[in-house]
Amino acid sequence: MVELRKRPEPPSDASQPPLKKSGSSTSAKPRSGSSKTPTPSLDRAEESRKPAVGDTIQLEGFGGEIETQDGEKTNLKKLVDDSKSGVVLFTYPKASTPGCTTQACLFRDEFSPLTATGYSIFGLSSDSPKSNTTFKTKQRLPFTLLCDSNATLIAAIGMRKSPKGIVRGVFVVSKASKIEAVEPGGPAATIEAVRRLVKSARASSSERGTNVVDARETPKDENSKAGNASLAGDDSAEVRADIAAEVADTAEKLDEA
Repeated sequence: MVELRKRPEPPSDASQPPLKKSGSSTSAKPRSGSSKTPTPSLDRAEESRKPAVGDTIQLEGFGGEIETQDGEKTNLKKLVDDSKSGVVLFTYPKASTPGCTTQACLFRDEFSPLTATGYSIFGLSSDSPKSNTTFKTKQRLPFTLLCDSNATLIAAIGMRKSPKGIVRGVFVVSKASKIEAVEPGGPAATIEAVRRLVKSARASSSERGTNVVDARETPKDENSKAGNASLAGDDSAEVRADIAAEVADTAEKLDEA
């Protein structure tokens, strides 16, 4: 008699190994994807934050370290601490170009009246100390020029262009760390913003009965003479500002070149 034998049945879990491989590969993808996505979103959030008038900022570490045209290291906190009422930063794209020269000279000519209430004025750009030293010397600028080669402070005050470059404008922060002005604009617009603040400060001082230094009593150097004429009601500065604004519209194209 022939004995019939049954074939052994295949193991029921023979298909399990590939399922495990498939499961492990699918679970690995979300982990790798999730580790990459948060970074760009955080960068975009960082870029979107810009200062606004009325904000109170934390000066410690704000904008990082910069240097003067003489190569001295400094920062915004130190500048504010050393001022009487606050700091004015006017930003310019490139030293010694037509629009930037017009802007710097407007601040030069009205330096005395603009600083009469205690503001300290500084020019701010990404130019090298050498370029800013030449600019300051040639134009006889009475204020310090700040060199922000990495544009960290420029970006912090909202005056950096994307992807690169500098917006012409003005930023003012008070002694109490409160932003009083943050305004892009041409040469005439930037100085006008500071004039309004000085006028307001004078009015407030008068109401409190406090004394404000009169620019007409400052030393009679060339810069203060020009400022005194403006303070006394001479409208020549206003005329120069209007002409400068028209010149700046054309000069801006040269700045971008």
